[in-house]
Amino acid sequence: MTVNKVAMVTGSSRGLGKALAIELAKQGYDIVVNYARSRSAAEETVKEIEAYGRKAIMIRANVGDVEKLRAMFEKVKEEFGRLDVFVSNAASGVLRPIMELEESHWDWTMNINAKAMLFGAQEAAKLMDKGGKIIGVSSLGSIRYLENYTTVGVSKSAIESLTRYLAVELAPRGIAVNTVSGGALDTDALKHFPNRDELLEDARVNTPAGRMVEIEDMVKTAMFLISDDSNMIRGQTIIVDGGRSIVM
Repeated sequence: MTVNKVAMVTGSSRGLGKALAIELAKQGYDIVVNYARSRSAAEETVKEIEAYGRKAIMIRANVGDVEKLRAMFEKVKEEFGRLDVFVSNAASGVLRPIMELEESHWDWTMNINAKAMLFGAQEAAKLMDKGGKIIGVSSLGSIRYLENYTTVGVSKSAIESLTRYLAVELAPRGIAVNTVSGGALDTDALKHFPNRDELLEDARVNTPAGRMVEIEDMVKTAMFLISDDSNMIRGQTIIVDGGRSIVM
C-alpha cells in the first residue's frame, strides 16, 4: 500500500504559506493547513488543495503557544500518523522604534517567530520516522537594519541560528533543516509596515536582478530545499533577493 507524504505549513491560509501549501499539494503531498484567525481563508486554501486530489485538514492554533502547538501536532499524528515536511512559516511582529518597544511586544514576536520553530521542530521530528525536511522562513532584516524592525529582525536572526543547531542535532534522524530568506515581498504582511511604499520602491530600484522578488521565487527555492536534490545542503539560510542584500 502506498502511503502519501504529509506536509505541514504554519500560517498557510494566505501569502507565502498558502502558495507553499498549494505547491506541495501539486507535488503529491497531503497538507496540514494551519491558521490563527481567518477560518474562511483557511477553508479556501483547503478547497484549492483538494482540487489537486490531495487530502487537507485545517487546524487553528497560535503557534507561539507551545501547548497549542503540541496539540496541533497531536492532531496530525491522529489523522496521518506521520509527517514528512514541516515549514515554520507563520510570523508576526510589532513594528516600532526601539525606545517604544515593550516586553509584551518582544515576547509576542519571539514566541510566534522563533520559539514556534524550535518546539515545532521537536514535535515534527517525532513524526518523521523515515526522515524529512524542516524549513524556516527568514528575511533580510536578520542581517541588516530595517526601520522599526527590531523585534522581527532579531527573531529572524534566531531562526537562522536555530536552523544550524537543528540541522546538526536532527541529522542522525535523517532530517535536513534549512531556511529560506527573502527580500521585500508585496504580500498582506507588508501592508502593516509604516514604510511599505519606501521598501517596495527600494526593491524595485536597487535589486540587481532588475525586478522585485515574488512569492513564486521563494516557493521554488523552498521546494528545492524540500526535494532530494538538496539532501547535502544542511543548516543553511538561502537568500532569495535578486542580489539586493549585496548592494549598499
